[in-house]
Amino acid sequence: MPSQQPWYHDNITRSKAEDLLSKAARDGSFLIRDSESVQGAYALCVLYQNCVYTYRILPNEDKKLSVQASEGVPIRFFAMLPELVEAYYSPNMGLVTHLQYPVQREEEVEEEQESNNHPPRLPPRNFTADAKDCESKTSEQATKSLSDMYLMRLQHIDLSMLSDEHQMAVQEYFRTSIFLDAEQVQNGNPNLPGLKKLITAVCKNLNSEISRILPALEIFHRALDQQLSPGIGPKQILADSGQSVSYRLEQLTKLLYSIEDKAKSSVFEAVGYDGGHRKSLIPIVSFEVKQESLGISTKMVLKVDVESGKLYFKKSKDGPEDKYFVHNKILQLVKSQKMHAKLVIVVETEKEKILRKEFVFDDTKKREGFCQLLQQMKNKHSEKPEPDMITVFVGTWNMGNAGPPPNIDSWFHCKGLGKTRDDTADHIPHDVYVIGTQEDPLGEREWSDTVKNALRKITNISFKQVATHTLWNIRIIVLAKPEHENRISHVFSDSVKTGIANTLGNKGAVGVSFMFNGTSFGFVNSHLTSGSEKKLRRNQNYINILRFLNLGDKKLNPFDITHRFTHLVWLGDLNYRVELPSSDAEDIVAKIKQQQYQYLLGRDQLNKERNDGKVFLHFEEEEITFPPTYRFERDTREKYAYTKAKATGTKYNLPSWCDRVLRKSYPLVHVVCQAYGCTNDIMTSDHSPVFASFEVGVASQFVSKQDPNSAPQGGIQIMNCVAILLTKSKTRFFIEFHSSCLEKTVKTSEGDNTDTDGAIKVWFGNKVELTPIISDPEYLLDQHILICVKSTDSDESYGEGCVALRAAQFCYREFQITLTHHGEKTGTLTGGIQLRTSEFKPTEKLYDFIKIERDDAAPSKSRGGDKSSVTQTHDITNPNYMGFSFKSGNVTDKGWSYSMTPRNAPSGGQGGKESKKPGYDMGPRSSTAINYTASEDEKLSEMLDNPLYGSMSKLHKDQAHLQPDFLTPTADVESDRPPLPMPRNRSFTSSENRSQPPTPISLHPPGHKKPVVPSRSEGGLGHNQPPLPSKSRPDPQNPKPRDYRETSEFPSKQRIPSRPGSYLPNKDMHPEFPKTGRPIN
Repeated sequence: MPSQQPWYHDNITRSKAEDLLSKAARDGSFLIRDSESVQGAYALCVLYQNCVYTYRILPNEDKKLSVQASEGVPIRFFAMLPELVEAYYSPNMGLVTHLQYPVQREEEVEEEQESNNHPPRLPPRNFTADAKDCESKTSEQATKSLSDMYLMRLQHIDLSMLSDEHQMAVQEYFRTSIFLDAEQVQNGNPNLPGLKKLITAVCKNLNSEISRILPALEIFHRALDQQLSPGIGPKQILADSGQSVSYRLEQLTKLLYSIEDKAKSSVFEAVGYDGGHRKSLIPIVSFEVKQESLGISTKMVLKVDVESGKLYFKKSKDGPEDKYFVHNKILQLVKSQKMHAKLVIVVETEKEKILRKEFVFDDTKKREGFCQLLQQMKNKHSEKPEPDMITVFVGTWNMGNAGPPPNIDSWFHCKGLGKTRDDTADHIPHDVYVIGTQEDPLGEREWSDTVKNALRKITNISFKQVATHTLWNIRIIVLAKPEHENRISHVFSDSVKTGIANTLGNKGAVGVSFMFNGTSFGFVNSHLTSGSEKKLRRNQNYINILRFLNLGDKKLNPFDITHRFTHLVWLGDLNYRVELPSSDAEDIVAKIKQQQYQYLLGRDQLNKERNDGKVFLHFEEEEITFPPTYRFERDTREKYAYTKAKATGTKYNLPSWCDRVLRKSYPLVHVVCQAYGCTNDIMTSDHSPVFASFEVGVASQFVSKQDPNSAPQGGIQIMNCVAILLTKSKTRFFIEFHSSCLEKTVKTSEGDNTDTDGAIKVWFGNKVELTPIISDPEYLLDQHILICVKSTDSDESYGEGCVALRAAQFCYREFQITLTHHGEKTGTLTGGIQLRTSEFKPTEKLYDFIKIERDDAAPSKSRGGDKSSVTQTHDITNPNYMGFSFKSGNVTDKGWSYSMTPRNAPSGGQGGKESKKPGYDMGPRSSTAINYTASEDEKLSEMLDNPLYGSMSKLHKDQAHLQPDFLTPTADVESDRPPLPMPRNRSFTSSENRSQPPTPISLHPPGHKKPVVPSRSEGGLGHNQPPLPSKSRPDPQNPKPRDYRETSEFPSKQRIPSRPGSYLPNKDMHPEFPKTGRPIN
């Protein structure tokens, strides 16, 4: 078997293989790993003259193996890998050099199991199923030790409640039968016949009792089954007494549960009983606020009635209602960024006048609660058939092998410490609940009922179970509102073991994925290796889970789970610790009491590893403002138990943020974290439960309003792609484009390679045309293109990334994305994207309702006016692509950025006129963003004057006064690329022997491209409401004269815009690109 051979490295990555051979540093060193592209194939990696050559080993139809070596060498077939390796020790076999020195696997230090005194340790695995690795004498000794251990345990257990017959049966098994079972396992039979014999003997009476009562239960179940077809006899699913007792008990338990559920359902429905829970209703909530008017502060009360869709303005809490506005007359909520308790409410009066009302709440939390209630009101009374935003609760809790307390409501209410929800939001249920547990002692059904009952109590909703998956004591459960049951599809679940030798499930991960209408979600709950000193092991756990957890669309095989979902949320006991000496324990506790979290977070292992790009690359985590969640004394949250007595001495578990929630989303989607914290009243475990709440934009199952027969065919153009790969291989590369919006997967032709220092630059010069299945632009703007750079000879991925079509909503857009593979950065890809679609009017999203006023916004002096003018003033825009998010540990790299079209690209429409904008510069709430520099926006106002989207001359005027934090320096593509790591030895694949092409000229001359890294601070794009006609626009205060002598500066009305074309070799020129969305002839 290959696994016994020192040169076989199983499923290590290509980069890891290169590193191992580099360390060997001897010509002829070799190893064999699994192929990443072909199931059942291998890759032979050989070191020669500081270069790594890779040869594929492929099986034929008869499962014989052969090496793809140099041309002209006869192909030889081998039955086993050891035979193949032995043959290639000989020279002149077609390899660059013959095999000489096998590179052995790096030994993994076995994980020491954590002692919680809760259940007993598993017996040591001192014997294996392979006789070659374990001599019979050693096996006998191991089994004898196992037998003695169990017999000794029996001596310390009170057996008086057992019958003599059962006592003898148990003792006999540990004395003799366990040897027979061990022998069976060594011979490849894992069924443990001795154990089966013992269980059958002990359960003899139970077995006969099951056979006696089963027919009655079957008949009763069939009578309750409303879909029973007449004439069908009993199913007899359990009548076979030859089945194991455990299986029959499991089926019997399921049958009893089914009978109970069906009986309750029938009776409740017959009498009109709703289970004691009325329909979920949100009570009326009042907020005491202050209103500023002419420098005078006046107390007022805002009363929110979500169910009736009304907002009341009152002068006192118990006084009469002054006036109210219906939900469709409440146009906008604008949060102040400078004053965190201030809110502007924009409403429309009966005479279609627009009023701005400014209020100051008691604190930020009250303002947030008010905004969430108003957002819930807008969602509830929306006329849209499908939601375009939902809320998701994510919770993780290491239960410490102890059952939960009677009340866990605070967890689901997001109450406790950190960023928490206000009391006024208690009655707002989430749409989806994702609960991950570790060291969970309850059964799957018991825990599921516990969670459902808790949610039913606090929301009055009976949530539907979407999925649940358990690996030992690691569990994930997903629940959703009943109204979403038909919107959720393509549900998958899986697990990965990362315990001792990656075979035990005491550590590992469980995951669930599904589609919510047109948006994909993935959730991973993991329990990683414990111990402060085992940081590297945890990193490897993460990589293994990322590689082998099988979730999502199976067509996306080249991509790991970080690229398969619109939103991926990773939660669990990640076990990363605060990296400080154990002698600092008291000092750490003191800093926690003083809430000096930033000092400790700077030494948090997870933050440091993320900063170094070793784990959770491009994931985001909300700012941590709560104390470490581990390790507490049970039944209190006042004291950390940071010492543990062990046989080897005192072990320190310094207070740490072990329990975390991170997420990774596609570019330019709407995600807002509304809460992230921990409870402080659930104390049965040494961990505190952690919660997070997200507001997430979702895409509907799109139905085009256009006639499919008459609608013009749209297109997606991707061009001028240049990849810089952190490897050196003489293989050729091509790009694959994947997306659910495409008719098929599209491949480019081979690119041209150029060697650079420690990397290879590949130029894909041809423009690629992608054909979407639906050409409606409203559908396309919610879609993403997954990109995979592959080698032509091995078809293995060298890096993957994602591009958002929304980036090209108004015009051709240049992009730069970081390529990753198996969680590692493997390079960068730059290029351009353009949409060719028909004319459309963008639909406003529900999450457009709340905006954020920028710090430097100038308040409008107008308190009224007609609706169009105020809409113009406030510039209500789509907020889901720009904005702010908090950062933890200074991790800021999102893995993508988009830049504006070059300045000498064709400008548009209004001849350079700019509108004066007295209103607010509003940034949205989302955490994924495109930000623009002020200088670019001055010209963008003209460039985006597109009749398909409405005149955009005023579009980005607000950006003229951006803070320096939002500016990105101009740089060439090469200077933008982060510094390369230390060069690895060259890696070659021998199936390609082509001459090197000439070095392609840079596609991005200095000074033309301004890449913009997405900001985590509040920012904003321009706004896409149609502005006033150009003749009615006020002139700018200080108009800047323009020089139209250069053709690149002529307004687009005075010249024909050029199409995006192939690369222009003149470095002083840049290809000119037209705006997107032009009508199709």
